[in-house]
Amino acid sequence: MLIIDINGLPAHVLVVHGAVVLTPLAALTAILFAVMPRWRYLTRWPAVVLAVVATGVVWVARLSGQDFFESRFESLPTDSPVRAAILEHEDYGELLSLVAIGFLVVVALGAVLLGSTSGLASGRGEKERAAPWMETALPVVIVVAGALTLVYVFLTGDAGARATWEQPSS
Repeated sequence: MLIIDINGLPAHVLVVHGAVVLTPLAALTAILFAVMPRWRYLTRWPAVVLAVVATGVVWVARLSGQDFFESRFESLPTDSPVRAAILEHEDYGELLSLVAIGFLVVVALGAVLLGSTSGLASGRGEKERAAPWMETALPVVIVVAGALTLVYVFLTGDAGARATWEQPSS
């Protein structure tokens, strides 16, 4: 167990804000990259960078959350509604961390394989188009992966907020 506090606060309560902001931003940027071939020269690398950063932040949130639970909540009774709410949040967080890896892989593949024209007079940023089936299938996979990422970041954040703010009545 590695307990990390930042200025007296558990790292998890700070890091989750990065996950909640950067992960949807990464998903929306990747979806834009997938559905707007004319803008791929502009969105290709921001989508990859945001996917890498978002995946990293999601994993830091997951690991710091496990640490936070072990250090402060593991002693809760097993039948405690608070413990059940925290474990539901943890389950969603684990799924999100795996979805984020898949999302990152798909976005990276798209960045490498999908072609695009350039809007610049110099032609800089233009990339040769891939096989026609790939130019159709891979954007669909990116959109699905982005949508899944959005769903799981919402479910995880919602479960965490409910575990924090909905105190059961005794």
